[in-house]
Amino acid sequence: MASPTAAVITPTGITAPTYAEILAYLQAKYRSIYGDDVYLEPDSQDGQFLAVQALAISDANAAVIAAYLSFSPGTAQKAALSSNVKINGIARAVPTNSQADVICIGQAGTSITSGIAEDEAGYKWALPALVTIPPAGTITVTATCTTIGAVSAGIGQINKIVTATRGWQSVTNPSSASMGAPVETDPALRARQKTSTALPSRTVLEGTIGAVASVSGVTRYAAYDNDTSATDANGIPANHLAMVVEGGDVTAIASAIAAKKGPGGGTYGTTSATVLNVYGMPITINFFRPTYRTITGAMALKALAGYTAAIGAAAQQAVSDYVNQVAIGGGPSGTVEWADALTAANSVPGSSTFKLTALTLSGPGGAGTPDVPLAFNQAALCTPASIVLTVT
Repeated sequence: MASPTAAVITPTGITAPTYAEILAYLQAKYRSIYGDDVYLEPDSQDGQFLAVQALAISDANAAVIAAYLSFSPGTAQKAALSSNVKINGIARAVPTNSQADVICIGQAGTSITSGIAEDEAGYKWALPALVTIPPAGTITVTATCTTIGAVSAGIGQINKIVTATRGWQSVTNPSSASMGAPVETDPALRARQKTSTALPSRTVLEGTIGAVASVSGVTRYAAYDNDTSATDANGIPANHLAMVVEGGDVTAIASAIAAKKGPGGGTYGTTSATVLNVYGMPITINFFRPTYRTITGAMALKALAGYTAAIGAAAQQAVSDYVNQVAIGGGPSGTVEWADALTAANSVPGSSTFKLTALTLSGPGGAGTPDVPLAFNQAALCTPASIVLTVT
């Protein structure tokens, strides 16, 4: 029989006594040996010695629990989670560069080798190694910022040709750039691991979503399947699939959709790419890049004992982080949730040193009521500085 101080694995999982329970058990055993009148308060030598032993046992139990949980992608963390997801054929995303779909216009047949474009802020954007202008005189490709991290570029801001090439006349980005990301977080990797299991799914839509989610560089995505005979509320035509995809190469995304989508159904979106199907025939795939909507907010805190400016900044960061991870289109609710932002602010370390007295969120259409709605192809964007903090 296991010791009352040990971690125990049962059919329902693993459990372990708390530090207080372990200490109480050791004190009871000590008194059974030396008598009930022995003094074991924290200011005694024997009491401190038992506390050290209890802490060591508690730490060992915590390590055992962490090891037990590391074998499941649902509970593993950091390196263990990175190892677990390999069984699904995926890996933790490394820091990425911003990407933008750009339209290159020029004379038919022009070859652009290692082309570089520049935005209005001076950042360089690299085209694919070789781009050939088709007979139509225009082609859409994905340009990658040469500077790693979250480099932004609004519509039309990537408009300067750096590597002058005969026949290449102009370049512009019809949609905002998808900004680069830091190392993929544990929650994001768990969500992607869950989605990746849909690759061999029995439904076409799940397989298509899984294929797009596995494209390198893709960070967020949403799928809308209008299988009716009429245009739906989002403006998606009858019998069309609309995918909204953030990040990733435009051709790779189109290839993933083409490989998995059902026959006879069309694709809908403002970004287009022509790829070859399994029979070598050209097929045009359409999808959306998300339109970014800036979310701002106002937060009022009442400072209590121990409050510092760093704690207030952490609350601003927490709200900003929540907004930036909201699913494209706002997820099932279609909104940036006020209650979730409130929870994020109240969950920061040191939250006991303040009282959150007010929080409002606003979008392009004004203040939320209290949630801020997003269209099906919109993604929320927020910085800590966008959350105005008032402390009393």
